[in-house]
Amino acid sequence: MGKCQYEKAVICFSKAITLQPEQTGLVVVQAEAFLQLCDFQSAAACYKRAWLLQPGAFSSRLAFIYYLQGQCLFDRGLFLEALEAFSKASEVKPGCRAYEVRSLACLTAAGHHGDCLKLVNDWMQSDGPTSDLYVLRARLHKLLRQTVRCYGDVRSALALSPACPEAGALLLQLQESSEQVRLEAEGRALSGALPQALCSINIALELRPQDPRLYLFRGILYRRLKDFTAAIEDLVQAVELSQEQEEEEQEEVRGQSEATDQQEERGSVEEEVQLQLVLTYNDFAVQCFSRGLYAEATLLLNRAIEEEKSQAGLYLNRGDCFFQQADWCFALADYQQAEEMMQPGDPAVRLRLAVLHNTLGSLCCQDGRFQEAAAMFSVAIQYDPSASQYYENRSKAFRKILNMEGARQDFICLLILDPTNEELPPMLMNLFPGCSASDVLSSPAGRAVRAQLVDTVQACSSSSHQQRLSEKLLQMTLTNESAASPSQASSDAGKELKLCVSQQEMQITVKNLLQVKDVVRSFLRDRPTVHHTGPRLTTHLPPPAPPTPPAPPTPPPTQENRSSPP
Repeated sequence: MGKCQYEKAVICFSKAITLQPEQTGLVVVQAEAFLQLCDFQSAAACYKRAWLLQPGAFSSRLAFIYYLQGQCLFDRGLFLEALEAFSKASEVKPGCRAYEVRSLACLTAAGHHGDCLKLVNDWMQSDGPTSDLYVLRARLHKLLRQTVRCYGDVRSALALSPACPEAGALLLQLQESSEQVRLEAEGRALSGALPQALCSINIALELRPQDPRLYLFRGILYRRLKDFTAAIEDLVQAVELSQEQEEEEQEEVRGQSEATDQQEERGSVEEEVQLQLVLTYNDFAVQCFSRGLYAEATLLLNRAIEEEKSQAGLYLNRGDCFFQQADWCFALADYQQAEEMMQPGDPAVRLRLAVLHNTLGSLCCQDGRFQEAAAMFSVAIQYDPSASQYYENRSKAFRKILNMEGARQDFICLLILDPTNEELPPMLMNLFPGCSASDVLSSPAGRAVRAQLVDTVQACSSSSHQQRLSEKLLQMTLTNESAASPSQASSDAGKELKLCVSQQEMQITVKNLLQVKDVVRSFLRDRPTVHHTGPRLTTHLPPPAPPTPPAPPTPPPTQENRSSPP
């Protein structure tokens, strides 16, 4: 050994051990000779024999030999063989973290990340969590593509050690990757590929699951895909995360200006989330309404109104739900509330109120309360003076209360607005016996009613088709009507006025006008948006169709209605 002749020394020590096998010192020096020859396996065998002769005396040296053997195997790329050597070193000297760390390195190099994660979890249970262990486990989660857990470990590491550089660098990498994927999701959403955009934003959320903007973005996508339950969950989550960020800052703020910018950004996110919640509740209610689930739609609109009490379109939609459930008082209250909040003369609410009062008047007629019915029909006419059905209904109600002058005036309005109405002949016989329609229209009273009707429609007109109606009424003359055949005159007049005076066409007009889209558009026109990906509004509730009241029986001619026409 003194002359570095280790091979001869090994032979000599072997002979000595044969002669005196119980001499522990001979076994130890032979192990050292093997160690000088880099024969780690033989050296370990000698130390194991010495350990048996003196239990526990040479454990550190034996573990070190296994460590040297594992390191040589690791350098040669034999990771699994090196892992076995490091594992033996850990067994001989348990609790030595250096040997366990080398085992972790072998598992990582061999691609056994799941076993690495299990080993790190064991360390955290035995020694307690530290920022270094959190960072190490976060990197393993990242290799396993478990980005949510990776982000959680990074946040835990920063909570224990806010100045940890490794955790800060890893968090920055996650944020940059999340932002890149978010931009990709925005591009897909703008191009109309909503399912693909949803997949991208899911990846972005895995990389940064505490960002309220991402939940807001995904909530908008879910709403556009009509998955309203998921949209509401994401938007509520965005609100909660935004409130948490207000209470405690997760990152170090570098100045008052930066803090102010962050507060402004959170405020804009909260406002946008609130708006999207209102729109989601409304769209969900629209879907329920279209399926006949009026009670469920009402509950959703109640929640929307709790979030945004200044939105007239929500009251209109809830009024439609109440209308379909025959809750006339609640429907009227919502329509009137919307009327106060909207611009004067808005056609959406005016047509709704007209339909509702006409319905209430029809119900009063069924109960025999003709005076109240006439008052309801009068209100309906005030809101929509171009609807011939209302004049017909009020004329019949006036006849019931013997207000023949009012009945005749309404008949003339009906004759002007809807000359093809099937109810005209019997009403003409009862109100103007012995007179033709031309006689009634050419009379002074007919001309006066025509002029008054034109003025009323002109004053109430708020849409282009109503303005065209006023022009047609002004241009109509008795000469043209008399010159043409009766059938031709009726068809022409009906063609000119059908968009306004026909009850069926009026309902179609109501469907086009009574939408929250038109009402909300002015509310959103100048509003700043966050992650706006397209139109925010969807198809809205169709208007309620009022029940058609039964026509009253035609009374026999009396002495009063046998008088000559005016």
